[in-house]
Amino acid sequence: MDTKIRTIAKAVTWQILGLISMCALGFWQTGSIGGALTLAFSASLMSIGVYFLHERAWGRIRWGRSARA
Repeated sequence: MDTKIRTIAKAVTWQILGLISMCALGFWQTGSIGGALTLAFSASLMSIGVYFLHERAWGRIRWGRSARA
């Protein structure tokens, strides 16, 4: 199991990669740095919220969990 700080570092680096790739895609689609940044940051915020809801929903589902001894 990873330490908490490792998990946080992985989440931050994953989010940075997502921002860079979304910004590149946004610039390719719009030709505008401002539009690309707006798209990237709004997608990132939405992604964080959706992921939170997804995790909370899965936390209520017992399927696939093993019982601890």
